[in-house]
Amino acid sequence: MNTVYEAILSRRSIKSYTAQQVPQELLEKVIEAGRYAPTGMNAMAPIFIAVQNPQVIAKLSKMNAAVMGMNGDPFYGAPTVILVLANRERGTWLQDGSLAMENLQLAAHALGLGSCWIHRCYEMFESDEGKALLKEWGVEGDYAGVACCILGYAAGEPKPRIERRENQVFYVK
Repeated sequence: MNTVYEAILSRRSIKSYTAQQVPQELLEKVIEAGRYAPTGMNAMAPIFIAVQNPQVIAKLSKMNAAVMGMNGDPFYGAPTVILVLANRERGTWLQDGSLAMENLQLAAHALGLGSCWIHRCYEMFESDEGKALLKEWGVEGDYAGVACCILGYAAGEPKPRIERRENQVFYVK
């Protein structure tokens, strides 16, 4: 079976991580896969901010949790967070960033890493605190948050695949 197809069918969202940090070489490969995602008119609207600093991750986790009105860690203890933002001047910014997220997750899985899509990145970077972080990091432009890709080594086996629901596919011939 084709390895891409296998990766698509076997990838799972990981919600428990070891403390082991993702090596730079693997992080760069995952991000490179995200950079190769298709984009509308090949505009390459997404940008990637890789965060491995525990204090910054804790701050981002707190911001993300606040959007939900909770205090827990929505990043599940992952040692790396890749923030995917996209240039909102592009009409396909959301779709472009979403395709990049899928590539990040498939590449992570293919490289033996766990990942999970975490929502609320949009709200995080619409806030004054989020805008200040982007400025601090030297990110200029009109970027909107698409998603947070948490990344690391899975602590345990992911849950087994559930069967797909019925009546999800319709064929018109």
